[in-house]
Amino acid sequence: MSAAVVAMVRAKDEQIAAQGEQITALKHQLDWFRRQMFGQKSERFIAEPNPAQLHLGDALPVPDANAAESADRVQTIPAHGRRVKARDGADAESGEELKFFDESRVPIQTIVLMPDTVEGLSPDQYEIIGEKVTYRIAQRPGSVQVLKYRRPVVKIKASAEIHTVPAPAGIFEGSRADVSFAAGLLIDKFAWHLPLYRQHQRLGASGIDVSRPWLTQIAQRSIGLLEPIHDAQLASICAGRVIAMDETPIKAGRSGHGKMKTGYYWPVYGELDEVCFPFHPSRSHGYVQQALGLTPTQGRVLLSDGYDAYARYAKKTGITHAQCWVHARRAFVEAEQAEPTHVQDVLAEIQRLYVIEDDIRVRALTGEEKRLHRLTHSKPIVDHFFFWVDWQLHRPDLTPSSPFAKALGYARQRRAGLEVFLSDPDVPMDTNHLERALRVIPMGRKNWLFCSTEVGAKHVGIVQSLIVTCRLHGIDPYDYLVDVLQRVADHPASRVDELTPRRWKTLFADNPLRSDLHNFPC
Repeated sequence: MSAAVVAMVRAKDEQIAAQGEQITALKHQLDWFRRQMFGQKSERFIAEPNPAQLHLGDALPVPDANAAESADRVQTIPAHGRRVKARDGADAESGEELKFFDESRVPIQTIVLMPDTVEGLSPDQYEIIGEKVTYRIAQRPGSVQVLKYRRPVVKIKASAEIHTVPAPAGIFEGSRADVSFAAGLLIDKFAWHLPLYRQHQRLGASGIDVSRPWLTQIAQRSIGLLEPIHDAQLASICAGRVIAMDETPIKAGRSGHGKMKTGYYWPVYGELDEVCFPFHPSRSHGYVQQALGLTPTQGRVLLSDGYDAYARYAKKTGITHAQCWVHARRAFVEAEQAEPTHVQDVLAEIQRLYVIEDDIRVRALTGEEKRLHRLTHSKPIVDHFFFWVDWQLHRPDLTPSSPFAKALGYARQRRAGLEVFLSDPDVPMDTNHLERALRVIPMGRKNWLFCSTEVGAKHVGIVQSLIVTCRLHGIDPYDYLVDVLQRVADHPASRVDELTPRRWKTLFADNPLRSDLHNFPC
């Protein structure tokens, strides 16, 4: 056989081998897409069918920040401008009550407010000569009611003085929204993922006739009051030693006709069970530094997945970078079809580590006891795992493009980060606690799809930070929001951290501020 024929056969063999690798890679991609569309999403070692499994979706409409209720409006007339008299919810000029609801369909609770000057007087010492009526939309969880404040106009017979009680102060001056309504609006939108347009439809069906822009304004102004509390909570997280961080996409803002830009939340989870969702317009590496700063706490540990941004930040600041075992395990799950036997061995080995973690929780081990338990039981498994990884990577039949080889390479490259939990008892094995906390974002965007603006996306992050942290500390988010929305305006700015859910629970939860609606039975 001539040398030309041998060379041609060899070239054909190389071409067939390359095409075989390409076919394998494409089959792996196709299998991955099928799993995303039709497959079981759980990564449990022994998968159980879960028909109620939710799917990740896309992000939320929060309205334009320019629309706000104005306390002082100007009425233009030919000669000059005249300030329109502020109304407090009662039409004193015409004597007609302002009706924005169907009284036959909406429950009304009546509150009578008498002037302090008639206290102690007998009924024959004063005369009720009129009455002003103010309406406020109030809300209990799951229901909307109207608070009717009757404010008699009283004339003292002895002095002929006329007195009445001013309209009760609300969180927004001149607004007909009670604090309970503002809190319920935020809870329905962010805790139960009910878009404002659906809430508007529900209000209409209940007999409440208000505009959608008004709901938008109430939501925006309420979030504006909560923003300093969110910032204080983020500062508390960044002052901690062990921080978990991740990123998740959201459609926010327009990039052209019919197109939305992709932004990212960068959730950070602190060791005191606080979580915040800072929003940034991209996945740029610099946002890690922007969120956590360049002067980390001594002994800081950053726990994350394998995204290079976190490794660069850790190298720049000199902090310890811990890696997530679940993300390392996930790479092997995706390679299961290529090497089913070896992948099953890997999953069984990693499962042994989690059995040890369960044992630590049952025994309630902490500090040095927890560290010694991990070194005694987990470290031999980890050492054997990485010895096996190195051995597998030297297999002559394993091609670099194989999904299994990529999974092995992912784990070996991050060995130092994956071993941090062995020597530091405060570091979890994975970021599952953060993944559970950020679930509200994909669940929400499956309902409201996108955010109209980047400001809207920022507002989503502010409210979700407080609601999720409330749940982590066993606080009812509704009770919390009703209290802090009333308290924040008068609370000293230097002590705003006292209003974060973690500190609020110890300082104010036993005697929270309530809406007047709370005085009526459900």
